Amino acid sequence: MQFIDALLSGLTLGGMYALVALGLNLQYGVARIMNLSYGEMLIAAAVLAYALFGQLGISPLLTLVLVLPLGALVGWAVYQLALMPLVRRAPNRDALEADSLLGTFGLLFIVQGVMLVLVGGSYLSYSFLSVPVAVLGTTLAANRLLALAMALVLGLAVWLLLTRTRVGTAIRAVSVDPVSAQLVGIDVQRLAMAAFALGTVLAAVAGVLVSMFLTFNASMGVVFTMKALIVVIMGGIGNMAGAVVAALMLGLVESLVGTFVDPGLTLAANYALFLAVLLFKPAGLFGKVQR
Repeated sequence: MQFIDALLSGLTLGGMYALVALGLNLQYGVARIMNLSYGEMLIAAAVLAYALFGQLGISPLLTLVLVLPLGALVGWAVYQLALMPLVRRAPNRDALEADSLLGTFGLLFIVQGVMLVLVGGSYLSYSFLSVPVAVLGTTLAANRLLALAMALVLGLAVWLLLTRTRVGTAIRAVSVDPVSAQLVGIDVQRLAMAAFALGTVLAAVAGVLVSMFLTFNASMGVVFTMKALIVVIMGGIGNMAGAVVAALMLGLVESLVGTFVDPGLTLAANYALFLAVLLFKPAGLFGKVQR
C-alpha cells in the first residue's frame, strides 16, 4: 500500500512538472527564446486565479477559460515589444539565445515587482477541488488529478499539433533550421511569435491549475522556471512527449526517494537523475544530437 501511495503521488507530482514545462519547451524549442520570466508568467496567472476566486467568487475553472485569450495577448505583446528587437538584431540563433537570457532576466524583475506591489510577499493559497478521490485503494486530491489529466491532454494536443498538421510541420521546420524554412516560404518570425504566445498560454493554464493545490507567493517564479528547464533539457528540447516522460520520471523519483529513503534527499535525487540523463543522453531522452 505504501508503494502504491508513493507511485500515485509521484505520478501526480510528475503531472504538475509536465504541465509547468510544456510552455517553456515550446518557447525555447521553436522560438529559441530562453524565457527566464516564464515562472513569473505562471505565478501571475496563479495570483489572478487567487484574486478572482477570493474577491469575486469566480471559479478557477472559469479562470482557465479566461486566461486562454489573455495569455495569448500577453505572449504576443511581450514578443512584439520586448523580444522582436532582439530577434531582428541577432546574427544567428546562438546570439538570440544569449540576448533573450538578458532580456527576459530583466522582464522577470519587472513582472515580479508588479506582483509584489499588488499582493505583497506573503504566501497565498485557497481551497478548490480539494476533495479526496479513491484511486487503487488510496486517496488523492481531485485538484492534483485534474493537473495530471490536463498535463497529459495538453501534451498530447501539442504533440498532435506539431506532428499531424501543416502548421505543426512548419513550426518543426523553423525549430530545426529557420534559414531553410524561410527559403521555402515559411514566415519564420510569425510562427516563432505564435509559438511564444502559445507557450505563454500554457504557462497561464499551469499557473491556474497549480494555484488550486500549492501555496505560492510573488517571488516563487524562479522555482518553476528552473524545474521546467530541467524537464525540457531532460526530455529533449522541443520534444513534447519527452517533456512529459521526463517530468513523470522526476516526480516518481522524488516521491519514491522521499517515501523510502529520506525526504531531505529528494532534491539531490532529482539532480542526480538529471545529470545521469545528460551523461548518457546529452541531447535528452528523445532529443537528437546535432551534427
